[in-house]
Parts: sequence; structure tokens; C-alpha cells
Amino acid sequence: MKKNQYPDYKSASGWNKLLPKKSSNPQLNGNISSDVVVIGAGFTGVAAAKRWYEIAPQNEIIMIDASTAGEGSSGRNSGFLVEIALANDISSSAAKKLMQCNKLISDTLVKIQEDASKSSIDCHIQKTGVFRVAASAIGVKSLNKYIKFLESTNLDFELFNNKELQETLGTKYYQQGLYTPHCSLAQPAALIRALVENLPSSISYYENTPALKCLKSKSKWIIKTPNGEIKTKKVIIANNAFCGKLGIGNAYLATIYTYAGLTEQLSQKNQELLGNNNNWGILPTHRLGSTLRRTLDGRLMIRSLYHYENEGNKDLVAIQLLDQLRKRYPQFPELNFEAVWGGATGLTLNGSWLWGEYDKNLYISAGCNGGGIVKGTLFGEHLANLANDKPAPDIKNLFGSANWMPPEPFRKIGFNLISMIESHRGKAEI
Repeated sequence: MKKNQYPDYKSASGWNKLLPKKSSNPQLNGNISSDVVVIGAGFTGVAAAKRWYEIAPQNEIIMIDASTAGEGSSGRNSGFLVEIALANDISSSAAKKLMQCNKLISDTLVKIQEDASKSSIDCHIQKTGVFRVAASAIGVKSLNKYIKFLESTNLDFELFNNKELQETLGTKYYQQGLYTPHCSLAQPAALIRALVENLPSSISYYENTPALKCLKSKSKWIIKTPNGEIKTKKVIIANNAFCGKLGIGNAYLATIYTYAGLTEQLSQKNQELLGNNNNWGILPTHRLGSTLRRTLDGRLMIRSLYHYENEGNKDLVAIQLLDQLRKRYPQFPELNFEAVWGGATGLTLNGSWLWGEYDKNLYISAGCNGGGIVKGTLFGEHLANLANDKPAPDIKNLFGSANWMPPEPFRKIGFNLISMIESHRGKAEI
């Protein structure tokens, strides 16, 4: 099976389908020049373009995307805006460094909220906190490890037993869990559309314009697209999982597809059976565990399953996702999905990002490992600072750097082997 060179998803984003239809921005047709090209109009790319304009409004800034706002990868995630560095970002023993990370992340979330508030689009941003739950012994083990991290960093949390989780989340499935207040939830397709809407009009934004090649030509870079090319002084690579398809960063990350199902609106009676909280999110403790949400308009969302490099069969995925959701909510045997969709993320070996100047005048932020909205925005903003010789935090020192990955076929074999083992060990968490 041929690997996609750029996002070409089989199904529309369920989040985007809930929004009014929008007219697309034009495709690039012809050859043009610029001071900078931003490849990828997700949270990272939009933040980079916005910051570049703030630094150098006189520059010709071009942003291109293979899809449209809301249909790309940023409109396909689960909508978690996490306010703190996670346990895999940094050792809890480095308290000063952790505080710096948390300050950067929380400041970035404030900026996102401010920008979203200027839009005509309701992004449903609400500070909800987040639950982490365990359904089995291996989940409890991971949960206890996370508790130690929170305790060592003096971060607030509240423990929940099975009964308390049932009262709050409407399910008996989980043995125990914890709640932390450091998270907001949003409608991700609405959010990225709002942020794009707020970009300065002088930034040229082309949709349905995938980058097919990124070539160096003396002191310039040439970006080839299906119907034209861009000659530019500098490039920002912000297409995350697909940067390797341009020959950039492919030694550091792999493209992984994961999937989400969004139910039809539940009846008022069933919503009342779901517990006393009408807007919550669950992040898994196990690395392959399922993410869940209850939305403000009375739906359930589940995100789970992983495929290496290629998107899986939608019908089979839908069956598996529905089975996982019904196991958690057997009181709703009539549950059905209104939408099922896939999305790609960039996976690195150690969970850290590939960030910085990759080649002369070519800058990259990729490998979000599924944690992209706030950190992606943060890293995009400071990538623009770095490219313009403006002060920027030491992202690599604070958040780490992506490790080298073995080449194919060892990479694929390793991913499939680890996934098989972890899927067996953590079956109840999936």
C-alpha cells in the first residue's frame, strides 16, 4: 500500500461536520515568491505565521495546507488544552525547569483563548480539568506512577474511586482515577477555524495546496505544489506527521493514524444517566489507552486504535470503536456514531519534539505525539522567533529533543511488536 505524502483522509472530521460549511481559500496556481513559507496551517503553523507577522509585517508571508481549516489534522484531535507539562516532558526532579515549562504552556493557553474570543466562531472553550482513569492492574500501576509525579511537583489532584467515577462519568468500567484542574476542553475544528479567521489579511493562505517537494536552490528554497511553486528565503515546516514525506525529519519520527467516533446526541433521559458532569474529558494512563469526552451538546466521543503509516478501514475501525464505547456504557446498547474519522500524528521514539533550525533557513516543529494544541502553538510561536533572531526559550533544553529512530523495516517491525505487546497487556484500558 502506498503511503500518503500528505494528509488525504478517508472521512470528514466529525467536529468539522458539526459546524456551518465554509468556503475554501484558493489553491495556489502559478509561481510566486515570498520571504517565508509556512507548510501546514494547524496550530503550529498558524502560530508561526501570526508571530512572524508581528515581528516583520512588511514580509511576504505565505501559508499553505494540504486540506482546509477544520478538516486537517488540527480539526481531528480530541480538543484537550492541557495547561501543564506532562510527566514525559521532563523529570519531576528538575523543579525549576518544570516551572518554566508550565509558565510557558499556561501563558500560551491564555493567548489561544484571547485569540479565539476575537472570532465570530464559538469554540466552546471551557476550563473543565481532566480525568485519568484505570480499568485494570496495569492501568492502576500507570496511574500510581502519575500520582507520584503530581505529588513530587506539588500539582493539585483529587482521587476518585469506582463509585465516585460512576457518579461523575456515568460508567462503572474504571476501578479508580484522578482529576486534575489543569485542562480546558474545546471544539478543535471550531478553534482552528477561529484562529485562521483571525490571521492578518496580508498573510497569503492557500488551501488544498500540499507541499510535494522542498528543494534547496542556492540561497533560496523552492516549494513545489501540484499547480505551482514558491521560491522563498525561509521555510517553516509545521505539517507534523508528514514532514518526513518531504525528506525532512524522517530519521526522527513516524506517521501514526488514530481514530475517533462521535455519537449522535443522546436523549435527555440518557444524558441524565451519564452522571452529574455535562462536560468532561478522560486521558488514558496507558500509552495505547482510549481517550473519551462528553460534549456540551450531549454526545460521547472516543479516540483509540493505532495504525502505522496508513489509515485503516473505516468500517472495521467504527465497529471496534463502538465496541469499546459500549463496554464502558452498557446501559446504552443503542449507542451509534454520527461520525467516525481518522487523524495522523507524528510519533517520536522518546516522546520529545523535533524542533529548531533543521537546515540553513529551514525550521521545523514536528512530532507532537498526540499532545499538540497548546504545545504546538507555543513551539510555532517561538520557531518564528528563532527564525527572526528574536529571543526564544531554550525549547530543546526545556522539553527535550527527538531521538533518532531506526530505519525501515526495523521501525515498522518495532512499532507493530510493541503495539501488539502493549495492546495485550493493556487490553482493558483500550
